[in-house]
Amino acid sequence: MSIRLRGGLGLVATAALAAALAVAPSGSVEAKAKPKSPPTIPIQLLSINDFHANLAPPTGSSGTVTRLNADDTTTPLTVGGAEYLSTHLQMARQGHPNSITVSAGDNIGASPLLSAAFHDEPTILALNAMGLQVASVGNHEFDEGSAELLRMQNGGCRVDDGCYDPPHTFPGADFQYLSANVTQDSTGQTLFPPVWVKQVAGVKVGFIGMTLKDTPTIVTAAGVAGLTFHDEVTTANRYAQVLQKQGVKAIVVLLHQGGVPASTAYNYDCNANGPGSGVSGDIVPIAQQLSPKIDVVITGHTHTAYTCDIPDPDGQPRLVTSASSFGRLYTDIEGTINTKSRDFVRSSLTAQNVPVTRDVPKDPAVTSIIDTYNTLLGPIQNEPVGYIAADILGRGATTPEKPLGDVIADSQLVATSSPTTGNAVVAFMNPGGIRADLVYAQSGTEGDGVVTYGEAFTVQPFTNLVETISLTGAQIVTMLQQQFTGGNATDNKVLQPSSGFTYTLDYTKSGADRVVTDSIRLNGSPLGMDTTYRVTVNNFLAGGGDNFTVLKEGTDPFVGAIDLDAFTAYLTANSSPTSPLPTPAADRITVIN
Repeated sequence: MSIRLRGGLGLVATAALAAALAVAPSGSVEAKAKPKSPPTIPIQLLSINDFHANLAPPTGSSGTVTRLNADDTTTPLTVGGAEYLSTHLQMARQGHPNSITVSAGDNIGASPLLSAAFHDEPTILALNAMGLQVASVGNHEFDEGSAELLRMQNGGCRVDDGCYDPPHTFPGADFQYLSANVTQDSTGQTLFPPVWVKQVAGVKVGFIGMTLKDTPTIVTAAGVAGLTFHDEVTTANRYAQVLQKQGVKAIVVLLHQGGVPASTAYNYDCNANGPGSGVSGDIVPIAQQLSPKIDVVITGHTHTAYTCDIPDPDGQPRLVTSASSFGRLYTDIEGTINTKSRDFVRSSLTAQNVPVTRDVPKDPAVTSIIDTYNTLLGPIQNEPVGYIAADILGRGATTPEKPLGDVIADSQLVATSSPTTGNAVVAFMNPGGIRADLVYAQSGTEGDGVVTYGEAFTVQPFTNLVETISLTGAQIVTMLQQQFTGGNATDNKVLQPSSGFTYTLDYTKSGADRVVTDSIRLNGSPLGMDTTYRVTVNNFLAGGGDNFTVLKEGTDPFVGAIDLDAFTAYLTANSSPTSPLPTPAADRITVIN
């Protein structure tokens, strides 16, 4: 079958704030005599984030979490899979009549082939089946542009591909997307409603949904065309005030921005050394400035796990959570709402991240969705494209240089090194574009060491184009320094170099000084600062993505193949069943700590 992976529709307007403030149905209408309200009512929030369309159980590091034991040892757990996540959520709701299921964004985008081949329709259907009710918009939800994201909400078939399952027109999301800080330039209105209000046992609970304001720096220009992204704190505080005036006192923020926990264990005590002491990163100053009217902040983006109490501007502890990524965990938040003040009782709120173990029955509704789209996809996802001798870590690598990053950079250099394909002498891969590991041990029928097309797609799902540009040696040095400066100063993005490019990073220093400039070598020779070199990157980087603005200064661009095609061609050409690809030594970047 023919699979179309990308496309777009025209920009569509969305509902105004008045519609956003409509209260969800609460259930039965009370009789004549109104019983006396209890002093408090229970409330449960179940949250996920950064699911990234992981319908099948993720493999390698993407399918594990670390548990901290009572004796300070750790235990790895194998987790994840949409069928299991759905069952876990159903089990968690039992005994909790006032339960709301929410997401902090990146439900879709950077998706494995099973979902991406159908423009993430299967994932929206699976999330519907799981009972998701409201979600903020993550940066990856914009990967295919705002018009396609609106189709995810509203349903309908694509103009270019039509209906993938013709008897069933895609219905769209049953849950409500929110985008309080994303406005359309043409109308000034938010792309989706800024808030959603749910009535629980007679009390209104309000949700404000946002994504990170820096989304335009990490998404292609086409994906965010015609949109403006506003400051998170200013936006949330404004809508908190709006909700208060509407009589909504219990307020939750769903924010696709996050932090970095002090421990990789999902169950460590974030508050052991004081409220919020166990987390750092962008979420901390945001949480510290959010209005005290906001009671809970559910976050995402950093693919990490934490449940912390970060003080609000009044110095009062406020719950801030994140549930890792890929459906490996969900956060269970429980507490009470005071029926007189109609607000959360903050001191009652507790939160724990719960692993999505695979020892529970699969939800048959989600299994049916997966089976349907596996059948429509056909055999392409299981076709072998290469062979590996051992795990080649990408997403799961903890070092600046990732073995799989080296393989990808090498594949792009090979694809662009001839005079007819760009004449490149070096290639660089952005680490955020490496979405998984290549795993040796297989649970499927293909056999250990076999790399399938579907697995290669999971590693590189964006279908970017490789682009070769001319840069001077001085511009290459600036590019390396931009790994640690500007927008990357707090979230370093170490580019993965192709074979023949070596240099040293000194982590005892900070900023641009981390790059030891006199160590830089290309095929053993120092860079000439005024010499021009042909450099290959993907088109996202070439447009200045991930804050590598110097790449926009590149000249004489030559746009080549899709990065995934370059990757699979390299695997096929450089491996066989009898001569599998070894794990690279990852010795191109020398690190001083």
